[in-house]
Amino acid sequence: MKWIVGLGNPGMSYQGTRHNVGFMVVDELAKRWDIKLNQSKFKGLAGEGNVRGTKVILLKPMTYMNLSGESVRALMDFYKADLDDGLIVYDDLDTELGRIRLRYQGSAGGHNGIKSIIAHVGTQSFNRVRMGISRPQPGEIISDYVLSGFAKREQPLLQDMIAYACDSIEYALTHPFEETMGKFNR
Repeated sequence: MKWIVGLGNPGMSYQGTRHNVGFMVVDELAKRWDIKLNQSKFKGLAGEGNVRGTKVILLKPMTYMNLSGESVRALMDFYKADLDDGLIVYDDLDTELGRIRLRYQGSAGGHNGIKSIIAHVGTQSFNRVRMGISRPQPGEIISDYVLSGFAKREQPLLQDMIAYACDSIEYALTHPFEETMGKFNR
């Protein structure tokens, strides 16, 4: 079994914001794989299916970003899931818009959702896809920036980045994560 968690905030006011690119990726995977995200489980919205012979769980925590670890822990406890079989997808200020970075360990880097996950799983070592949203302009408040939408001119980069992230995740279902990093980190 593989499980993929996209981080974001629930509610219409957060839909389409930079902080919700993890949700966008999970939504795109659900569409690609014909998995319905209609189960209220693990303090989130979940769905499961079979992809290339592998059972896959998709999850969007509904706890708000700062409590994402509660949702991840609930999924892991229910399935007795191995952390190595999981993948966390989230926004990253330190990665340029349009780029992704796959990592299997690291600090939270100031990301509250990742801080919560680290606290609930007890380690910084877990597979992740960091979705680039770039840094705000000097003087712009970071919380306002991450909760803002993407400009029209940014939409093509965003859509390409989501598709590329989905390709990397699909590849990771049947290949070691280290090999996936080598193929998709550029």
